[in-house]
Amino acid sequence: MTATGADPSQPGPLDRATAEALLTRADELLATSQYQAALALYGRVVGFPEARVTAAALYGSGECLYRLDQDGQALAQWQAVTRLPETPSTYPAWRQIAAALVRAGELRRALDAYREADKRAPAQDKAEIAARLGWLSKELGDQRAAGRYFARSRGADAVPFVTYAIIGVTAVVSLVALQAEQSGLFELLWLDKPALAEGEWWRLVSPVLVHASVLHLLFNMYALWIFGPVVEQMYGPWRYLLIYALTAAAGSLASYLFTGPTPSVGASGAIFGLMGVLLAANRAHRPVMDRRARFVMGQVGVIIVVNLLLGFGLMGGLAIDNAAHVGGLVAGLWLGFVMRPGRVATLASYWQMPRTPGQPAEPLAQGGGRGVSFARAAAVLLVPVVIVAGVVLGASAYV
Repeated sequence: MTATGADPSQPGPLDRATAEALLTRADELLATSQYQAALALYGRVVGFPEARVTAAALYGSGECLYRLDQDGQALAQWQAVTRLPETPSTYPAWRQIAAALVRAGELRRALDAYREADKRAPAQDKAEIAARLGWLSKELGDQRAAGRYFARSRGADAVPFVTYAIIGVTAVVSLVALQAEQSGLFELLWLDKPALAEGEWWRLVSPVLVHASVLHLLFNMYALWIFGPVVEQMYGPWRYLLIYALTAAAGSLASYLFTGPTPSVGASGAIFGLMGVLLAANRAHRPVMDRRARFVMGQVGVIIVVNLLLGFGLMGGLAIDNAAHVGGLVAGLWLGFVMRPGRVATLASYWQMPRTPGQPAEPLAQGGGRGVSFARAAAVLLVPVVIVAGVVLGASAYV
């Protein structure tokens, strides 16, 4: 008997509460290797009108049959999941189908199944599936496709278009501003702190587009060329652009609050932010990267320390906005800590057992994992909130 009082041994339709209770009990039996008993309960739920519930039961049935060495019947259960409307069980079912076909030596069909899994895979599984697609392509004699998949498994397939675009736009705007001094472009974009206090909010980000000299521009763009692609590879173009803008604004805020009314220019605050992201993400999330990215991430801590020492000590006689460097760095460290890389696998994901969609907590729970996602979003949102608050509170020094 279940908590609802319904008897699952009797024929007839099940209500949702009973179906969930049966799935919960079946999952417990599966976890304790009582496969026949679990199979009977999963079979009782199959046919429930809601596709999510039936898919979970079919997936669980396949798991039981596989452990009972009935591979053919297990494969049939997982294939039945894929014929239902899309549910949270669809992706792992495709993965199990692919693995079963590999065991059966049907590599061509396995390749197609992994491609279907790849379409639905969460970001943390993409690298692993790409590696398996690479292996299958190699076994099937398609060396070119294998190379592409293996490159993607290392996170090396995407061209860092956003980084290149930022470098191009910054170079053009900076050179035009330097050459056409009478145009007013330089003054329009630099960090004019009294103007920012009066509401010209674009000046939080626009200073990254202008530089004090060609040498200043070259140094910053070279640094961006080194660090930008790694951050873009880890987070994808849109989140990378968000990181660049937020760390640029944080650097401007620090300059606004701590260096007085002197105008500031340059992208170094945002670049320190990118270095902070790499340092924190490498420690907190352990992303699985290609060789070049691993080298850059391994050196970034030393580069940060050396540049801060140069800014505060050896180069103290130069007009270096150290506050902007520290502000961008602090924002980058925070963002790297709270934002998980979404475009590459992380070491932690290799040690986590995938959650079986046969369990109610995965396909049946409403909003599972949303608490963590909301907390991360709130942590990211904290950065612009602090920036806005800092500008408002610091305005009294300029008005």
